[in-house]
Amino acid sequence: MKIIPVESGPVATYGYLLIDSKSQKAIMIDVPMDCTDAVISVLEQNSAELETILLTHTHWDHMVDCAALQKDTGAEVYVHPDDNYRLSDPLSHSIVKLPFPIEPVVPQKYLEHGDAIACGSIIMEVRHTPGHSEGGCCFIEATNNVVFSGDTLFAGSIGRTDLPGGDLDLLLNSINDQLMTLPDTMKVFCGHGPVTTIAEERANNPFLIQKNC
Repeated sequence: MKIIPVESGPVATYGYLLIDSKSQKAIMIDVPMDCTDAVISVLEQNSAELETILLTHTHWDHMVDCAALQKDTGAEVYVHPDDNYRLSDPLSHSIVKLPFPIEPVVPQKYLEHGDAIACGSIIMEVRHTPGHSEGGCCFIEATNNVVFSGDTLFAGSIGRTDLPGGDLDLLLNSINDQLMTLPDTMKVFCGHGPVTTIAEERANNPFLIQKNC
């Protein structure tokens, strides 16, 4: 499996394009602003077909280009139902007035905790991790020992909980119950910032150390 990070947009948001080397089928995890052309270019370079768009959550910086990428590729959009309200009416749920339009998206499938999403030989396990947003999800690809955490967990930090729908205690419980139970060696690809590991965050993330004291 190829993992191609795509960092884009005004707040340096990461989307991740995953290409199955056997079938040339692909998944896009999150779709930040102005990433569509870059994603299409990588797909063409790899002779790959985008089948699925998985959204870790629906804050605007993670879904701005979702409608455009869906139209260009025909990919199906998956989101947790508790986050769909922002996807259907993005501009009404930002805490600041955004100076650009965001096209609403109609998802083809709702994610639930424990779902297994297949794309070629890639199998993504869905874990519902609310706290940063109500329907936040992380996606685990066990064969390659990776997890895509969106804005749930960062290197040395955690997602904001001061936005509508945020809950600090719920987020910490989500991280401890759903992520800190993963293998230490598992790599964590975050929605912002560098790649980390479960071991690194377990040992050094100040929010988690405080929680476990």
